[in-house]
Amino acid sequence: MRATESWLPVIGYGGHIKATTQDLVIAFGSETRRYPLLEVKHLLVVGGHTLHTSAVTNLLKAGAIITFFDIDGTPVGHLSPYGHQKDERVRTAQERATPHRFAQPLATAGHQSRLLLLEELYDRAGEEIFYAGELDFLHQAREELAASVTMEELRRLSRLTADMYYEILSRTLPPELGFRRRLSRPYLDPVNAMFSLGYAMLYGNCCVSLVGAHLDPDRGMLHEGVGSLAYDIIEPQKAAMVDRTVLKFAREISAGDYERGEKRCYLDGTFSARLVEAFRGSIDQSRIDTQVRILRDALLGNADFHVLYW
Repeated sequence: MRATESWLPVIGYGGHIKATTQDLVIAFGSETRRYPLLEVKHLLVVGGHTLHTSAVTNLLKAGAIITFFDIDGTPVGHLSPYGHQKDERVRTAQERATPHRFAQPLATAGHQSRLLLLEELYDRAGEEIFYAGELDFLHQAREELAASVTMEELRRLSRLTADMYYEILSRTLPPELGFRRRLSRPYLDPVNAMFSLGYAMLYGNCCVSLVGAHLDPDRGMLHEGVGSLAYDIIEPQKAAMVDRTVLKFAREISAGDYERGEKRCYLDGTFSARLVEAFRGSIDQSRIDTQVRILRDALLGNADFHVLYW
């Protein structure tokens, strides 16, 4: 970890966090990692871990902040050195930013990532998954997103193409699963339930990065409302980090892996645990961290903003 990459997330359960006067030491089972104490400016503790007072004391003495999160990535509180003054540069730059400058590449990249997965599925299936004119429309929409000059148009096209994407995905899955499109809670089919679990994990990981970079997760560019900036950042990552895994599990799922009730669909505990473990492998925290740094640097220095995906 370099000094410019100063936030450090510890995610999951069972970690042991302690420190010497020189290093922060994090152990998971037989694996131990050491980080120079002065390079850790923000420790992000997500989930349940053993935090030694040596780590708290030495980090605070070194001027670091410690933020605590629920396992789903929701911030619950923080510790800061006595007399600490917040650096408001990032939040101020975020408040003054022109949303369209960031929303357009985010919307375009989100659409392109979905289109790439659909074309990959089409090549692999060896049969038609698009209705007449759909693929042409999606390619045209990509050009329109890149040329859109209003936020309303960006959001409208982004929603429309996302809805089409999930409907096309449904044609690649067994019809008995009951998945037709992306729905809001409560989820009545196992595929929507799996998407929800994966997106929640991705959202949590992204929220941790945003807080580490001193960005406000609720001040989005493309999306609006609570968690909107986190939704902005994960939009181009969903296809590669979550959707591909969901599709794989959906093709292999058996009747005993889920139960449909009158009000919602329940995933079996063992099946859910396997799915969570797969998401841990497919969700790339380093890419999320890098994307957040690109955003922060663009806000602070008017540097180029580009979106990583696929």
